[in-house]
Amino acid sequence: MFEAMRKRLHGDEDGFTLIELMVVVLIIAILIAIAIPTFLGARQRAQDKQAQSNIRNALTTEKTYYVDNQAYTATVASLSAIENSLDFSTVDASVRGVKPTLVKVGTDVAGGVCLESDSKSGSKFFLVDITAGTQAGTWYGKYASGAGASCPADDTAAPSGYSKDATTGWK
Repeated sequence: MFEAMRKRLHGDEDGFTLIELMVVVLIIAILIAIAIPTFLGARQRAQDKQAQSNIRNALTTEKTYYVDNQAYTATVASLSAIENSLDFSTVDASVRGVKPTLVKVGTDVAGGVCLESDSKSGSKFFLVDITAGTQAGTWYGKYASGAGASCPADDTAAPSGYSKDATTGWK
């Protein structure tokens, strides 16, 4: 018995067998097959969160302007003077872009603002903030790229397709 063990330890079998190598390759392939979809899902969620973050920062900028002037603005120069890390001339979230559009509330043309940002994953995110009237509040909306969604023109259209809860509005 000891002789058989000694032969096995000091024998001429060097390296791994083809079966052992194939098992290792199979295990690695299975791990990769599990990891890639998880990575792609995390990537899409990160792209969506980037667009949402840009919109929230732009809303803070708009509110800062509103406190000083009692009206919102869609002027790029005015907003860039407050927050220069956002690009207010494009909707492309990958370059920190957020496009502001004024929303009419009653007779006040600048009584509300709609902020739009397009995620690289293909989703369009909207945030509408209305200061007064029956639709006052902050509304959230998310649409697929080809949905043709746009900012509402006045406060009567804001709730259509939007939610006051970011969790349900930005699913």
